[in-house]
Amino acid sequence: MPNPKRRHSKSRTGKRRAHDALRAPQTIICSNCQEPRMPHRVCPKCGQYKGREIIRVVVES
Repeated sequence: MPNPKRRHSKSRTGKRRAHDALRAPQTIICSNCQEPRMPHRVCPKCGQYKGREIIRVVVES
């Protein structure tokens, strides 16, 4: 197996790792219930997507 001849500099290593940082997931506000939800997903609170009821959500009391 080939091995590196010389070590990589700190700046080169940092350039490679520049895109490895984790980001917080983006959320949008549901137009029906005003709860945060992931974009392009059915709202877990009310079950609606693009103004239509996709899943029926049972409210537990």
